[in-house]
Amino acid sequence: MVAFCRSLVRRVTMARQWSGGHSSSILCVGASLGPEGVIASGSEGGEVTVWGQGGSIIGRLTLPGEEDNTSVVFSPAAPAHLYVSHGDTVSVLDPRNLKGAVEEFQGAGEEEINALALNDTGSALAVADDSGVVRVLELPGGKVCRTLRRHTNICSSVAFRPHRPNNLVSAGLDMQVMLWGLQKTRPLWTLNLQDVAEDEGDQQQRPGQLFNPPLAHCVSVTSCGNILGCAAEDGRVHLMRIGSGSKLEQHGAVKAHSQGASQAHFVSLPSHPYWLITGGNDGQVALWDLSKHPVVALEGKAKTRVATAPRRKSKSKTKRKEQLQDKAKTPVKSEAEKEDAQVEDEEAAAEDVTDDSSGPKLSISHGDKVNWLCPAVLKGEQCVVVADQSSVLSVYPLSHL
Repeated sequence: MVAFCRSLVRRVTMARQWSGGHSSSILCVGASLGPEGVIASGSEGGEVTVWGQGGSIIGRLTLPGEEDNTSVVFSPAAPAHLYVSHGDTVSVLDPRNLKGAVEEFQGAGEEEINALALNDTGSALAVADDSGVVRVLELPGGKVCRTLRRHTNICSSVAFRPHRPNNLVSAGLDMQVMLWGLQKTRPLWTLNLQDVAEDEGDQQQRPGQLFNPPLAHCVSVTSCGNILGCAAEDGRVHLMRIGSGSKLEQHGAVKAHSQGASQAHFVSLPSHPYWLITGGNDGQVALWDLSKHPVVALEGKAKTRVATAPRRKSKSKTKRKEQLQDKAKTPVKSEAEKEDAQVEDEEAAAEDVTDDSSGPKLSISHGDKVNWLCPAVLKGEQCVVVADQSSVLSVYPLSHL
């Protein structure tokens, strides 16, 4: 088990403020690669802003229709391509010249899009939407090459595995995390976070934490591609290790927040590949060193269990993430459950480990609910950019660690 000393936990309260780029709440942030990389942010009302590394505004644009921008991602292969989702559409922008969309993929999502992800080569764009569907679009052109239908509620997050362009991870408000091989239209495995929470029992609940179902909000993958982190409404970040044959080998959790965990992103520093930055509805931002966590380091006692479960479907559904967090979820039977039964029987047994860590490496009292976190290197310094309910970005340095 990991043992963090509370006296070593650093607390940060000061942040640089980037303002003037938006007139309403910022919903998403993305960073381009490279030493001269820029930051893009999207907000309610269709506003997109591109920032320089010091917080200067390079360009601003309000997209037609003024729908909320829910995700912004830069192409790793083409720096002049910035992908922005709004409604069921993905707009391709040139961040160097924000005059309008270079290209638009209308109807990229069946319903409102929640998240975008690009593979390493920039040749495929994954789109997760409110219907629970994940579509994969070929780039350039935006032709739909795969439609993945297994989530029974909103699909909130999606990520490609690095170095494996045909492996995709998705997570949703049905409390499911799925790994897909794009050669097929059914998942390689599914982890039901509700069953994980029930197995751990109420005694594991953090003091002062309200009981919330583990709705999955955000999924991230380490640079090696073998460790997944998923921020959930139960305040935990659920961890998964993928082994040979893309099987789920082990899973566990970090009790990260006293309220719902809305964001989790691996920082992916070469010297610290297992640093994870998290944010929650409790207004806290935390940095975790997971290098000694049992899921990562193969340490600690573990119990063997099968990482499968019946599907659960929510009766209530809304497009606003904040409204969803307080909704009760009622499990019901569905045809998807029957179709998935065979898949679940074939899933590999996984070891389940619970981490009793006393605290993170760094704790930031941000003070407002976190909409988005974006690790970035700004002027040679490792930072995290925080978007909350306001129209201002907060930038916290991490380099002193």
